Order: sequence, then C-alpha cells, then structure tokens
Amino acid sequence: MTIGRSPMQAAVMAACLLLLAACGRAELYGKLSESQANEMIAVLQRAGIEASKNDGGEAGWALTTDKGDFGRAVEVLQSQGYPREDYASLGTVFKGGGVVSSPTEERARMIYGLSQELSHTISEIDGVVQARVHLALPQDRPLAEQQQPSSASVFIKYRPGTDINSQIGKVKALVVNSVEGLKVENVSVETFAARAIPVAQVGAANGSMRASLGTVAALAGLIGLGLVGYPSLRRWQQRRSAAARREQV
Repeated sequence: MTIGRSPMQAAVMAACLLLLAACGRAELYGKLSESQANEMIAVLQRAGIEASKNDGGEAGWALTTDKGDFGRAVEVLQSQGYPREDYASLGTVFKGGGVVSSPTEERARMIYGLSQELSHTISEIDGVVQARVHLALPQDRPLAEQQQPSSASVFIKYRPGTDINSQIGKVKALVVNSVEGLKVENVSVETFAARAIPVAQVGAANGSMRASLGTVAALAGLIGLGLVGYPSLRRWQQRRSAAARREQV
C-alpha cells in the first residue's frame, strides 16, 4: 500500500529544499594556482563578498562563494582582470612536435610568442590589471625600394589610482629593446582605467547578512511549524474519519 504525500508534507519538503539552496555554495573558477586564488579572495573581500578556496590536487585550486553572491562576485573579478590570462612562452610555442613547419608558419609563431612574452612581462608591472601587445613585423623584401617599418601597439588596463603615465616611457623602451628593428616612434601605448573595486559599506553588509539570516529563519520556522502541526492535523483527520464511520453504522 502506497501512502501519498499530504500537502503539509509537500510544503515541509519544499521548505527543506529551499533552505538547502539558500545555504549552498557555487564554484566561481577552478584550475587556479594558490597564489591567484588568494589574490581573488582578497579582491572579493574588499567588495564585501565572502569566498573560500578548495585544494583540488592536480586539478588546481577552486574558488567558491555563496550562491546569492555568485553574479556580483564574477562581475567584480572580471573588472579587475581575474582570473589572470595564461600567457604562452616562446618555449611552448616552439615546442618540438616532430612536424616540419613552413617559413611563414614559423614566422607567425615567432610573432605570436614574442607578443605573449611581452604581454606577460607588462602585466607584471604594479598596478597593471591586464596587458596585450600587438606586433606588426613585415617580412624583409630585399628587392623592395622601401621597407615597411615594424610597429607595435600596447593595450594596458590599470587599477584606478595608479600613476600609469609615468610608466609609458619604460613600457615603450621594453618593447623596442625586445623587437629587432623597431623604433620608439612606431610604438603606441593606450591605457584604460579599470573599474574601481566597490568597497563594501558596513551598514550594507550587515543589512545583506540580516536579510539572508531572515530568509533562513523564515524557512526554518516554516519547517518547524510543519513538524509540530502535522501530527495534530493527522490526529484531527483520524478522529473525523472515525466519527464519520460511526455515523454510517
């Protein structure tokens, strides 16, 4: 004999599921290094968002936060250039694979690898959130009357408050000295300020915490009410059924 769930049982079960969902965690990013996970936690804490890291062994570290903070946490991290890009090196670009490449392919790989190396180096400057270097290195044409000059374009996203203008000359020198035949006048550097990290206000953080606790308390109260009231409702239903049977007799 199968006994169906009563409306009260269904309500209690729904409240339990809602309570579990409210207290759940969501993974923001995985396959992180521990240092990058620590940096991201610090950024989120400044924005008033609680986060934690989990060691996944060979899979790297995973960053988690409350489900209710997931969307805002992703927005804050992306505005600050996290997770950091994995730049390729010349060693990985020209990793031996036993396949013979054409001169054109080799040149393209060299330009790409050099761009990645420079982007990585510039991203290590204090205050730089993200950096990209685009190189235009025309092929040598010995029979051409005029050679096309090489050029480079550098994109930098920096943290607000950073005196990035004082670093532009050094960035140009770094690029020029890394690319043969490149002249400083053919290097352009464009800088863009990242959005400031929203610093959490104590009152707002407390209000958000109170709202979350209020939701959990309401759900817990509903569960408790169901657990206490359901036996009484069952006894009342049984007495009513017994009275109905006596009247039929």
